Amino acid sequence: MLHPDDIAHIAAELADADRTHGVIPRITARYPGATVEDSYAIQGVWRDQNIAAGRRLVGRKIGLTSKAMQQATGITEPDYGVMFDDTVYASGAEIPVDLFSNVRIEVELAFVLATPLEGPDCTLEEALAAIDYAVPALEILNSHIELEGRTIVDTIADNAAYGAMVLGDVHRRPDEIDLRWVPGVLSRNGEIEETGVAAGVLGHPATGVAWLANKFHQHGARLEAGEIILAGSFTRPMWVSRGDSVLCDYGPMGVVSCRFV
Repeated sequence: MLHPDDIAHIAAELADADRTHGVIPRITARYPGATVEDSYAIQGVWRDQNIAAGRRLVGRKIGLTSKAMQQATGITEPDYGVMFDDTVYASGAEIPVDLFSNVRIEVELAFVLATPLEGPDCTLEEALAAIDYAVPALEILNSHIELEGRTIVDTIADNAAYGAMVLGDVHRRPDEIDLRWVPGVLSRNGEIEETGVAAGVLGHPATGVAWLANKFHQHGARLEAGEIILAGSFTRPMWVSRGDSVLCDYGPMGVVSCRFV
Protein backbone atom coordinates (compact mmCIF):
# COMPACT_ATOMS: atom_id res chain seq x y z
CA MET A 1 0.00 0.00 0.00
CA LEU A 2 1.21 3.49 -0.81
CA HIS A 3 1.75 6.17 1.81
CA PRO A 4 -0.91 8.93 1.71
CA ASP A 5 1.80 11.42 0.71
CA ASP A 6 2.64 9.30 -2.34
CA ILE A 7 -1.04 9.07 -3.26
CA ALA A 8 -1.39 12.86 -3.05
CA HIS A 9 1.82 13.36 -5.07
CA ILE A 10 0.70 11.06 -7.88
CA ALA A 11 -2.76 12.68 -7.97
CA ALA A 12 -1.04 16.07 -8.33
CA GLU A 13 1.13 14.72 -11.16
CA LEU A 14 -1.95 13.46 -12.98
CA ALA A 15 -3.78 16.76 -12.46
CA ASP A 16 -0.83 18.62 -13.94
CA ALA A 17 -0.69 16.22 -16.89
CA ASP A 18 -4.41 16.83 -17.43
CA ARG A 19 -3.84 20.60 -17.51
CA THR A 20 -0.81 20.43 -19.80
CA HIS A 21 -1.98 17.44 -21.90
CA GLY A 22 1.23 15.65 -21.02
CA VAL A 23 2.14 12.08 -20.10
CA ILE A 24 3.87 10.90 -16.91
CA PRO A 25 5.97 7.75 -16.33
CA ARG A 26 4.17 4.61 -15.27
CA ILE A 27 3.16 4.54 -11.62
CA THR A 28 3.94 0.83 -11.38
CA ALA A 29 7.48 1.41 -12.66
CA ARG A 30 8.14 3.89 -9.85
CA TYR A 31 5.98 2.31 -7.13
CA PRO A 32 6.03 -1.44 -7.84
CA GLY A 33 4.11 -2.17 -4.64
CA ALA A 34 1.11 -0.04 -5.64
CA THR A 35 -2.24 -1.90 -5.47
CA VAL A 36 -5.63 -1.53 -7.10
CA GLU A 37 -6.86 0.03 -3.85
CA ASP A 38 -4.06 2.60 -4.10
CA SER A 39 -5.03 3.43 -7.66
CA TYR A 40 -8.67 4.05 -6.75
CA ALA A 41 -7.44 6.22 -3.86
CA ILE A 42 -5.37 8.28 -6.32
CA GLN A 43 -8.36 8.59 -8.65
CA GLY A 44 -10.51 9.61 -5.68
CA VAL A 45 -8.15 12.43 -4.65
CA TRP A 46 -8.11 13.72 -8.23
CA ARG A 47 -11.93 13.44 -8.48
CA ASP A 48 -12.57 15.26 -5.21
CA GLN A 49 -10.21 18.09 -6.17
CA ASN A 50 -12.05 18.55 -9.46
CA ILE A 51 -15.43 18.62 -7.71
CA ALA A 52 -14.08 21.16 -5.23
CA ALA A 53 -12.94 23.28 -8.19
CA GLY A 54 -16.52 23.39 -9.52
CA ARG A 55 -16.73 20.53 -12.02
CA ARG A 56 -19.98 18.54 -11.90
CA LEU A 57 -19.92 14.75 -11.88
CA VAL A 58 -22.51 13.33 -14.31
CA GLY A 59 -21.68 9.63 -14.36
CA ARG A 60 -19.20 6.79 -14.47
CA LYS A 61 -17.34 4.93 -17.17
CA ILE A 62 -16.66 1.22 -17.06
CA GLY A 63 -13.64 -0.02 -18.95
CA LEU A 64 -12.04 -3.27 -20.02
CA THR A 65 -15.31 -5.19 -20.08
CA SER A 66 -14.86 -6.98 -23.41
CA LYS A 67 -12.38 -9.58 -24.63
CA ALA A 68 -11.45 -7.18 -27.44
CA MET A 69 -10.40 -4.48 -24.98
CA GLN A 70 -8.72 -6.86 -22.56
CA GLN A 71 -6.64 -8.30 -25.38
CA ALA A 72 -5.82 -4.83 -26.69
CA THR A 73 -4.51 -3.71 -23.29
CA GLY A 74 -3.27 -6.93 -21.72
CA ILE A 75 -5.49 -6.16 -18.70
CA THR A 76 -7.95 -8.85 -17.60
CA GLU A 77 -10.45 -7.21 -15.24
CA PRO A 78 -12.86 -4.26 -15.57
CA ASP A 79 -12.21 -0.85 -14.07
CA TYR A 80 -14.13 2.40 -13.67
CA GLY A 81 -13.66 6.16 -13.66
CA VAL A 82 -15.73 9.33 -13.32
CA MET A 83 -17.20 11.62 -15.98
CA PHE A 84 -17.67 15.37 -15.61
CA ASP A 85 -20.23 17.54 -17.38
CA ASP A 86 -17.64 19.38 -19.48
CA THR A 87 -16.55 16.13 -21.14
CA VAL A 88 -19.93 15.33 -22.73
CA TYR A 89 -20.50 16.17 -26.41
CA ALA A 90 -23.51 15.76 -28.71
CA SER A 91 -23.28 13.82 -31.95
CA GLY A 92 -21.90 15.98 -34.75
CA ALA A 93 -19.58 17.93 -32.45
CA GLU A 94 -16.21 19.33 -33.46
CA ILE A 95 -13.75 18.32 -30.76
CA PRO A 96 -10.34 20.00 -30.26
CA VAL A 97 -7.49 17.48 -30.33
CA ASP A 98 -5.49 19.81 -28.10
CA LEU A 99 -7.75 18.96 -25.14
CA PHE A 100 -6.12 15.52 -24.91
CA SER A 101 -2.72 13.93 -24.49
CA ASN A 102 -3.64 11.30 -27.09
CA VAL A 103 -6.91 10.30 -28.72
CA ARG A 104 -8.48 6.89 -29.29
CA ILE A 105 -12.14 6.08 -29.93
CA GLU A 106 -14.26 3.24 -28.58
CA VAL A 107 -17.78 2.06 -29.47
CA GLU A 108 -20.16 1.76 -26.52
CA LEU A 109 -23.66 1.99 -25.15
CA ALA A 110 -24.42 4.38 -22.30
CA PHE A 111 -27.22 3.96 -19.78
CA VAL A 112 -29.08 6.64 -17.83
CA LEU A 113 -30.43 5.46 -14.48
CA ALA A 114 -34.03 6.12 -13.49
CA THR A 115 -33.53 4.92 -9.90
CA PRO A 116 -30.54 4.38 -7.60
CA LEU A 117 -28.72 1.06 -7.83
CA GLU A 118 -26.59 -0.60 -5.19
CA GLY A 119 -24.92 -3.89 -4.34
CA PRO A 120 -23.67 -6.13 -2.92
CA ASP A 121 -25.67 -8.65 -4.97
CA CYS A 122 -27.01 -6.55 -7.84
CA THR A 123 -28.06 -8.67 -10.84
CA LEU A 124 -28.43 -7.92 -14.53
CA GLU A 125 -32.20 -7.98 -14.12
CA GLU A 126 -32.03 -5.40 -11.31
CA ALA A 127 -29.73 -3.21 -13.39
CA LEU A 128 -32.13 -3.33 -16.35
CA ALA A 129 -35.03 -2.41 -14.06
CA ALA A 130 -33.11 0.64 -12.80
CA ILE A 131 -32.20 1.92 -16.29
CA ASP A 132 -34.30 4.68 -17.82
CA TYR A 133 -32.86 4.32 -21.32
CA ALA A 134 -29.85 3.29 -23.39
CA VAL A 135 -28.13 5.65 -25.83
CA PRO A 136 -25.27 4.99 -28.28
CA ALA A 137 -21.98 6.64 -27.41
CA LEU A 138 -18.40 7.06 -28.53
CA GLU A 139 -15.82 7.19 -25.77
CA ILE A 140 -12.70 9.27 -26.29
CA LEU A 141 -9.80 7.67 -24.47
CA ASN A 142 -7.08 9.92 -23.12
CA SER A 143 -4.09 8.55 -21.23
CA HIS A 144 -1.88 10.71 -19.01
CA ILE A 145 0.40 7.75 -18.27
CA GLU A 146 2.80 6.23 -20.78
CA LEU A 147 1.01 3.44 -22.62
CA GLU A 148 3.78 0.86 -22.89
CA GLY A 149 3.69 -1.61 -20.02
CA ARG A 150 0.65 -0.16 -18.23
CA THR A 151 -1.16 -2.32 -15.70
CA ILE A 152 -4.66 -1.90 -14.33
CA VAL A 153 -3.12 0.06 -11.42
CA ASP A 154 -1.82 2.70 -13.82
CA THR A 155 -5.07 2.82 -15.77
CA ILE A 156 -7.38 3.17 -12.76
CA ALA A 157 -5.26 5.93 -11.24
CA ASP A 158 -5.57 7.78 -14.56
CA ASN A 159 -9.38 7.84 -14.27
CA ALA A 160 -9.60 4.64 -16.35
CA ALA A 161 -8.15 6.57 -19.32
CA TYR A 162 -11.40 8.49 -19.78
CA GLY A 163 -11.24 11.67 -21.84
CA ALA A 164 -14.74 12.47 -23.11
CA MET A 165 -17.83 10.95 -24.70
CA VAL A 166 -20.07 11.75 -27.65
CA LEU A 167 -23.73 10.84 -27.13
CA GLY A 168 -26.20 9.91 -29.85
CA ASP A 169 -29.80 11.04 -30.26
CA VAL A 170 -31.68 7.72 -30.11
CA HIS A 171 -32.94 6.60 -26.70
CA ARG A 172 -34.30 3.10 -26.13
CA ARG A 173 -35.71 1.52 -22.98
CA PRO A 174 -34.25 -1.89 -22.20
CA ASP A 175 -37.60 -3.54 -22.93
CA GLU A 176 -37.81 -1.97 -26.40
CA ILE A 177 -34.78 -3.62 -27.96
CA ASP A 178 -32.48 -6.59 -27.40
CA LEU A 179 -29.43 -4.61 -26.35
CA ARG A 180 -27.11 -7.57 -26.82
CA TRP A 181 -27.40 -7.34 -30.59
CA VAL A 182 -26.94 -3.60 -31.09
CA PRO A 183 -24.19 -3.37 -33.75
CA GLY A 184 -21.34 -0.93 -34.05
CA VAL A 185 -19.65 -0.17 -37.39
CA LEU A 186 -16.90 2.37 -36.74
CA SER A 187 -15.46 4.43 -39.61
CA ARG A 188 -12.66 6.98 -39.84
CA ASN A 189 -12.77 9.33 -42.83
CA GLY A 190 -15.28 7.08 -44.55
CA GLU A 191 -13.33 3.84 -44.14
CA ILE A 192 -14.59 1.10 -41.83
CA GLU A 193 -12.00 0.33 -39.15
CA GLU A 194 -13.78 -1.68 -36.42
CA THR A 195 -17.02 -3.66 -36.02
CA GLY A 196 -18.70 -5.42 -33.11
CA VAL A 197 -21.93 -6.11 -31.25
CA ALA A 198 -22.86 -5.05 -27.73
CA ALA A 199 -22.99 -8.66 -26.49
CA GLY A 200 -19.18 -8.49 -26.57
CA VAL A 201 -19.43 -6.57 -23.30
CA LEU A 202 -19.76 -9.29 -20.65
CA GLY A 203 -22.47 -11.05 -22.66
CA HIS A 204 -24.86 -8.10 -22.19
CA PRO A 205 -23.82 -4.42 -22.01
CA ALA A 206 -25.89 -3.80 -18.87
CA THR A 207 -23.98 -6.52 -17.01
CA GLY A 208 -21.32 -3.89 -16.45
CA VAL A 209 -23.84 -1.66 -14.70
CA ALA A 210 -24.58 -4.44 -12.20
CA TRP A 211 -20.83 -5.07 -11.80
CA LEU A 212 -20.29 -1.39 -11.04
CA ALA A 213 -23.08 -1.28 -8.46
CA ASN A 214 -21.48 -4.24 -6.68
CA LYS A 215 -18.02 -2.68 -6.90
CA PHE A 216 -19.34 0.59 -5.49
CA HIS A 217 -20.83 -1.30 -2.53
CA GLN A 218 -17.29 -2.36 -1.60
CA HIS A 219 -16.45 1.34 -1.36
CA GLY A 220 -19.57 2.20 0.65
CA ALA A 221 -21.36 3.95 -2.22
CA ARG A 222 -24.15 3.43 -4.75
CA LEU A 223 -25.10 4.61 -8.24
CA GLU A 224 -27.61 7.44 -8.22
CA ALA A 225 -30.68 8.23 -10.35
CA GLY A 226 -29.80 10.39 -13.35
CA GLU A 227 -26.22 9.17 -13.63
CA ILE A 228 -24.86 8.21 -17.03
CA ILE A 229 -23.07 4.87 -17.05
CA LEU A 230 -20.77 4.30 -20.02
CA ALA A 231 -20.80 0.53 -20.18
CA GLY A 232 -17.60 -0.48 -21.98
CA SER A 233 -16.39 -0.90 -25.53
CA PHE A 234 -17.33 -3.72 -27.87
CA THR A 235 -14.58 -2.83 -30.35
CA ARG A 236 -10.86 -2.27 -30.07
CA PRO A 237 -9.76 1.36 -29.64
CA MET A 238 -9.15 3.31 -32.85
CA TRP A 239 -6.48 6.02 -32.99
CA VAL A 240 -7.52 9.38 -34.42
CA SER A 241 -5.70 12.61 -35.28
CA ARG A 242 -6.54 16.21 -36.03
CA GLY A 243 -8.71 16.45 -39.14
CA ASP A 244 -10.23 12.99 -38.78
CA SER A 245 -13.98 12.51 -39.12
CA VAL A 246 -15.42 9.63 -37.10
CA LEU A 247 -18.80 7.96 -37.60
CA CYS A 248 -20.32 4.89 -35.98
CA ASP A 249 -23.47 3.22 -37.25
CA TYR A 250 -25.42 1.51 -34.44
CA GLY A 251 -28.15 0.12 -36.72
CA PRO A 252 -31.54 0.52 -35.00
CA MET A 253 -29.98 2.95 -32.49
CA GLY A 254 -28.83 5.41 -35.13
CA VAL A 255 -25.52 7.06 -35.93
CA VAL A 256 -23.00 8.95 -33.76
CA SER A 257 -20.39 11.19 -35.38
CA CYS A 258 -17.75 13.76 -34.52
CA ARG A 259 -14.80 15.53 -36.09
CA PHE A 260 -11.43 16.27 -34.50
CA VAL A 261 -10.04 19.76 -35.10
